[in-house]
Parts: sequence; structure tokens; C-alpha cells
Amino acid sequence: MPKALAELVSLFNTDWYSCGNPKDEKKDSMTEMTEKEKKEFLADLHVGILSLNDNSKGPLTAPIWYDYKPDGELWFITGPNSRKGKLLKQGVRLSLVAQDEEPPYKYVSIEGPVVSIEQASKDHMLSMAIRYLGDEQGKKYAQNSQTKTGVIVRVKPERWLSVDYGKLN
Repeated sequence: MPKALAELVSLFNTDWYSCGNPKDEKKDSMTEMTEKEKKEFLADLHVGILSLNDNSKGPLTAPIWYDYKPDGELWFITGPNSRKGKLLKQGVRLSLVAQDEEPPYKYVSIEGPVVSIEQASKDHMLSMAIRYLGDEQGKKYAQNSQTKTGVIVRVKPERWLSVDYGKLN
């Protein structure tokens, strides 16, 4: 990494060059999360903020429900005819950030390619709704959802950024 870029990165306490590989786990920052911490944080319940390139209008940034298991793919459901759905194709790269909005602040951001897009089922919607709303409300939400037209988008996280200001204590 060029020296000027390394200095800029250290200013923001992020690890822009790490792809989450153990060999890249350089501890340049007191607030940086370990690979395991990043994956566990992303797997926790957060509303994700998705960013997609839309050349004609600038980036599209939208909140989404997502699911992720450490070392797996991240997935979410969207409508194929929504603005997000129209921008998403296999191979398209996107970014997603998950954060804690209460002190001590934390975030994990991932970037990677869409690896598949497939039809969503009622079971997928039910699983996601229960994850975010709990059993009772999740079942009601899934029962009233329009999963007939939804698609599951799977993303392979490749680049990871993170900050945990709780580590300053």
C-alpha cells in the first residue's frame, strides 16, 4: 500500500486493504475488529445499508433486511422490478454496511459480487421476517408478503472494513 494511502487509512481507523484473510490481519488500528469479530458482528441482527452503482443517477443506497452466517454468503430478498432489483445482476459488485447506532459505535462494511439471484419462497420470507420481527410478528408479515415476485440475492463478501470504538476503553 502506498505510504500516503496508508496514512489516510490510519486517520479513519479502518483497514481498507484487508479482505478478511488471516494473512491480511494487520493491526494498524486500536479500533479494528478481528476477522472473527467482523463476521460475528455481520451475523448479528442489524438493518443493512446496501449501496449499488447506478451510473445514470449516482449510487443507490437503501436499508435492507439481510442474513449472514460466518464464512458463508450474505443474502437478502428484493423485488425484481424494484430499482434495486433492476440494478442487481450476477457479478455486479455491491457494498453493505451494518452498524450499532449507540455508543460505543461499531460498524462492519463488506463489498463483493452478487453470486446468484433466484426466486424467493415463502420459507425464505418467513425465515427473514422472524429474524427481524420475532416469531409472532414475523409470521404475520410473511403471510401478507408478496414473495411470489421476490428474489433472493446472494453476495460473497470479499473486502471487509470495520471499526469498534469500544476497544478504546
